[in-house]
Amino acid sequence: MAHILLLGDIPVARTGDYSNTTGDSMSLKHTLACAVATVTLPISAYAGMPGMQGAQHLGITVPNMDEAVSFFVNVIGCEASIKLGAFKFADDWMNVHLNVNPRAEIKRFQMVRCGYGTNLEIFEYGAPGQAKAPPRNSDVGGHHLAFYVDDMDKAAAYLKAKGVRTLGAPSTFTDGPAAGLTWMYFLSPWGMQLEIVSTPKGMAYEKGAKRVLWDPRYPAK
Repeated sequence: MAHILLLGDIPVARTGDYSNTTGDSMSLKHTLACAVATVTLPISAYAGMPGMQGAQHLGITVPNMDEAVSFFVNVIGCEASIKLGAFKFADDWMNVHLNVNPRAEIKRFQMVRCGYGTNLEIFEYGAPGQAKAPPRNSDVGGHHLAFYVDDMDKAAAYLKAKGVRTLGAPSTFTDGPAAGLTWMYFLSPWGMQLEIVSTPKGMAYEKGAKRVLWDPRYPAK
């Protein structure tokens, strides 16, 4: 029998056993990912912003712009795009519009495009009391960015050859709605949590789903 898991105010059907993986133990994030993967209602069934088409970019703050852009371009394979100027105001504009310290300044920021997926907006800030370490996945505000790869073994070996810190070996779901998904976390030079995922034969939930999760291999679907 299916159970109902509430993610925010959205009811999500949950079936199967999510505890069976190979490699490292499955994290809470992957349990939730499995639950989300079972959503079958069309997007029109949910209330939302008029005209919403999808995610346009993800903004991240880094300690060094040159290092970050070089990593995403030369290691991950993204394309550098437009550069934008600095933002600094003597009044409270930064607090009102960006919810940061009024004396914070954006030293520079740049857009980066990564294949068929959302763009990255990379910021380099200066601010009083600025936290220097990224949050962990277990912290409020914790996050990670995942990239789809066609061949997990080749991608993992490539990252290691580039000197990238990988977190354990690739793990594969063998049961439940996400069966068929292989994943591995890794870290950027400044500690941002990243992930590679691969589903060459798809995931189990797709067989009965009326609407599947967006996939960068099929961007028009």
